[in-house]
Amino acid sequence: MTDMPSQSCGTEGSQSDDQQFAEQVLNVERDAIARLNLGDPFHAAVKLVLDKTTGWKDGVRTGAAGGGSFVISGMGKSGLIAQKLSATFASTGTASHFLHPSEAMHGDLGKVRQGDVVMILSYGGNTEEVVSLASLLRQDDVPVIAMVGTDDCELARLADIVLEVGDIEEACPLNLAPTASTTAMLALGDALALTVSRRRDFGVDDFKRVHPGGGLGRQLMPVVKAMRFTVGENLPLVNQSATVREAFEEADAFAAKRKIRRTGAILVIADTGELVGIFTDADFRRLAMKGANQALDTPINIVMTQDPRKLTNQSIVRDAVHLVRELRIDEIPVVDSNNKPLGLIDVQDLIALKVIEG
Repeated sequence: MTDMPSQSCGTEGSQSDDQQFAEQVLNVERDAIARLNLGDPFHAAVKLVLDKTTGWKDGVRTGAAGGGSFVISGMGKSGLIAQKLSATFASTGTASHFLHPSEAMHGDLGKVRQGDVVMILSYGGNTEEVVSLASLLRQDDVPVIAMVGTDDCELARLADIVLEVGDIEEACPLNLAPTASTTAMLALGDALALTVSRRRDFGVDDFKRVHPGGGLGRQLMPVVKAMRFTVGENLPLVNQSATVREAFEEADAFAAKRKIRRTGAILVIADTGELVGIFTDADFRRLAMKGANQALDTPINIVMTQDPRKLTNQSIVRDAVHLVRELRIDEIPVVDSNNKPLGLIDVQDLIALKVIEG
């Protein structure tokens, strides 16, 4: 077991002392997660949630055994973890909402219906409010999953399934403030949520349906809807037999005819129409700086980037963001299933979508 941080909460020290103390805190929390045991109760909880709750599958809201919700509850710091876990379940395909134990005693118990499953978080497992809630749910035959430190508590005795995080020493020097215990609860809850989501076959299309807005929604947008430059409209194609000069002339003539600005990259194709390369303005600058007297008369297939990394019409914006960050490039070709160019996604398109910073 990792030694507990020995400094008191009010101890002053140097920057190195602070770093050493903070590293001890992280080690304690890391070890709390490492000691989690995913045994039979965990698998029983996965099955219960799958059997009782409504979820998403193949882009369609589906229900089973009454189509219930996964209600998650807890007091204090455990309640905050419960709220986060409920949000995680909801965003990964399982209908879920949070129930405050105290408010449940004053009318909110009506949020729980027959067919629902309730998970209650309480490290000690003897808090009056959560024990009272579990007792009422037991009377109403609502299945209860308890997430506790150990099963030697009232909440565990009232539950149908008990998930134990173990006997944990907190990272707080006083061993009082919930730190490592709530970290372990969060990690175990995330494991449960994502295992259930995986079993539901919750995919990208499903994720898009429950995340239609914000940064996540934009990253899941089809890349063909995000690109400004489209073949035939504002993006020319140049045959690989052209010289650099001819390629620029074709691109300029194309832009002038349509009264648009020329893109910063030229897509190069074979006689079959398949993409074979890309030649950017940056490529030309590098070529000219090498002192090549006949830079413009160089065959483009010699100086282009051959078989460049590309996206397909099945790619999403997140894939484009990944390539831009991985390869540090500004333009990425988009092709169809036959490797024929459809368009070009530019880094400025991603900046405009606010999925990367300018």
